[in-house]
Amino acid sequence: MLIKTVSLADQIFEKLENDILEGVYKRGEILTEQKLSEELGVSRTPVREALRMLEQEHIIEDNGKGLVVLGITADDAENIYRIRERVEGLAAAECVRRITDEEVKQLSDILDLEEFYAQKGDNAMVREEDSAFHALLYKISGTIFYDTLVPLHKKLQKFRRLAVTDEHSAEASVREHRVILEALRKRDEVGAEAAMNSHVHSARERVRRSSRMS
Repeated sequence: MLIKTVSLADQIFEKLENDILEGVYKRGEILTEQKLSEELGVSRTPVREALRMLEQEHIIEDNGKGLVVLGITADDAENIYRIRERVEGLAAAECVRRITDEEVKQLSDILDLEEFYAQKGDNAMVREEDSAFHALLYKISGTIFYDTLVPLHKKLQKFRRLAVTDEHSAEASVREHRVILEALRKRDEVGAEAAMNSHVHSARERVRRSSRMS
């Protein structure tokens, strides 16, 4: 059996992508191979490869003077939610057609953890379990949905962090997930699609409120 290893460039890419999406590197900031290689304690070659991958993700760009951080703006987030509102319900409906009892149990276990962390007020872990719930649902729905929706969900992480700042928001998200799960359990395509659309719309509204307050 072949074991897939993660290259150093991939590791650097994941760290830089996460830092950019979390706002560690601000929009307009210049990234250089030399500075990053010194900060990360690695040679410039894997840094160069990682930066090339970040350009392909369109979260940095070469403006002729250097590699400029673009990140994800509030307008970008709004457009991502608009796309998710149209696509994610379809993924949930497709999930109904494919899901097994074991996969229903896996989603339920994730939700139990999400609820546990919400009650503890551990919002970082709430977001982690939220991501796990959506990623598994996308995976069950099929490769096209997974490849389309996982990157979009990830690009919203800074906005999701701002939106889940209190237990009420976290618990609301858990309740919405449970409605989705119940529709999946019942193999209700219409119900699953409607519940997912409602959840994404509510998440979008929570982000809007947090953006106005921040």
